[in-house]
Amino acid sequence: MIKVLLSGHRGRAGSAVASALNAAADVDYVGGCGREDDLAERLAERRPEVMVDFSLPGAALANGKAALAAGAAPLIGTSGLSDAAVAELEAGCAEARVGGGVIPNFAVGAVVMMWLAEQAAAFFEAAELVETHDSRKLDAPSGTALATAKRLAAAGSFSYRRPEKVALPEARGGELGGVGVHSLRLPGVMAEQEVLFGLAGQTLTIGHRVYSRDAYGPGVLLAVRQIAAEQRFYRGLEQLLGLSDRRH
Repeated sequence: MIKVLLSGHRGRAGSAVASALNAAADVDYVGGCGREDDLAERLAERRPEVMVDFSLPGAALANGKAALAAGAAPLIGTSGLSDAAVAELEAGCAEARVGGGVIPNFAVGAVVMMWLAEQAAAFFEAAELVETHDSRKLDAPSGTALATAKRLAAAGSFSYRRPEKVALPEARGGELGGVGVHSLRLPGVMAEQEVLFGLAGQTLTIGHRVYSRDAYGPGVLLAVRQIAAEQRFYRGLEQLLGLSDRRH
């Protein structure tokens, strides 16, 4: 049994992850920790092997370092960490000789969607990306959309055409490396992303939709099992799925 503590267990994503951890036969879910709780104290009491963090970007690094101080492997599911923060956590894991990881998106389908789109990029002349989230989402475009656009731009060579006449400013959305990027915000939507490729006489669409936050459970459990079994630091679910070694 893998002893796991969850930081941020009362949040929308955290509550779904807590249910997945509690239901797993090989996981001993020792409880959660909220913003009003003392994480260091909770770690000392429960002594988990892995601490999963679904808190806030401003707290994730400190929480990861608290886990390391307690001898637990940090698994950060909070997005928005800087490259320097990720590097600091990786170095801390190496020094403590424990596994760890920073996984901004635990939805397996989203990661596979990005990988498939990257494989297709070299065969098309144009690419546009449309991401849709709940209207309460504060940022645009999403982190997944930005990551996808960067990978497409690196894998392909796209012609992004701007119209000569624009009746409504920003109607064509944004553009990154020749890839058009569009963000929609609507109530009733959780998370959707489509990548549309164009070539003479044809298009290809690769998409992914999240219907509930249960989508994060399989990815979290995969990561928990892996970092508990080996002293390795993972940057993204793609590495855990073995997709980073299968590009092109």
